Amino acid sequence: MGFKTLAITALGIALSFALSTNAIAAEKMMIKYMVKDLAIAKSLTGKPGDVANGRKLAINRKQGNCLACHVMPIPEQPYHGKIGPELNGVASRLSEGEIRLRIVNPKIANPDTIMPAFYKKDGFHRVLKKFQGKTMLSAAQIEDLVAYTMTLK
Repeated sequence: MGFKTLAITALGIALSFALSTNAIAAEKMMIKYMVKDLAIAKSLTGKPGDVANGRKLAINRKQGNCLACHVMPIPEQPYHGKIGPELNGVASRLSEGEIRLRIVNPKIANPDTIMPAFYKKDGFHRVLKKFQGKTMLSAAQIEDLVAYTMTLK
């Protein structure tokens, strides 16, 4: 391999590393959003979420975990919670922006709710050190959940 080829390869590797590092850093930064009329109208990522990924998150007992508190049209999963409202038909009751707000930070719409804010990283009490300064879900995951929830008419 010649010096020129080696230099171009090294430059390509360095550029790839820099881009992936920037992508990781960008995901750690909170995306600003605007709440109006108890809704977040615009997508956090600027694009629609993935319905299939949103459904997987809703089922995932370690991340989205919607089933812990809500009955959902997911018959293959047992033990749906009954603390929160049933999500069947939620997209008929709430707009996309209202659903997004309730996932991002439901306390804005209802200060007494026990539902956690999935896109908030400060203002909490007694947080384990490894979770401090982190959101429960990424902006892309929020949009995936919104996309799935919008199918629940």
